[in-house]
Amino acid sequence: MNLTIQGMIDEVLADKPVRKRSGKFSPSSFGKCYRAQYWNRKDEPQTNPPDARTERVFKAGNLFHDFVQGVILSKFPEIKKEVLIDVDPDIVGYADLVNEVEVSDIKSQNSKSFDYMNNCKDIREDRKPNWLQVMYYAISLGKQGARLVFVEKDTLRILEFHQPVDEYWKKEVSNELKTLREYWEKDELPPPKPRAYGGKEGKYCGWKDKCLKLGFDCIKNKEAK
Repeated sequence: MNLTIQGMIDEVLADKPVRKRSGKFSPSSFGKCYRAQYWNRKDEPQTNPPDARTERVFKAGNLFHDFVQGVILSKFPEIKKEVLIDVDPDIVGYADLVNEVEVSDIKSQNSKSFDYMNNCKDIREDRKPNWLQVMYYAISLGKQGARLVFVEKDTLRILEFHQPVDEYWKKEVSNELKTLREYWEKDELPPPKPRAYGGKEGKYCGWKDKCLKLGFDCIKNKEAK
């Protein structure tokens, strides 16, 4: 046998079934570059698909997500998981956990990101894309609040943050949807503008080479020369 264990894992992860796009915007991308969200809905082929390392990170995140979700449901079977949110003709997504009063979303983190977040000054701004996603679900389901649950992958430490569904978040979600719809209805490619993770999302963008050819360097977050 010439194939290593690492090689076998990478081969299995690379051989995952092709996911059929819904033809709608995904709340998991809210707060990120409008152009990337537009191309995602268009099912535009990626010029920079995830590499083997990124696929492993995604898989590890899914494993931790499923474990935490399973523990919660084993103790509170009345909580619903993976609730389909498809009340809008332009948007579809799945809420991780839903109870009578709130929606919770589970996110896995490496230890460095976890410790940084534990000391951040403004969790609303620092994790705004995550809040926009879970707040959209909470608003759509008529819930009172939303919760972000962060799982640190080294030692299973947990950080939880709760925010009420208030006028601030209703406005922020409404503005996100308004901008996305404006470009979609005009069939106009939005300008490139990395917005998430301090403008560093371009490093991980699946279309960074395509954007570069159109005159924008996602890594440097400026017009390409």
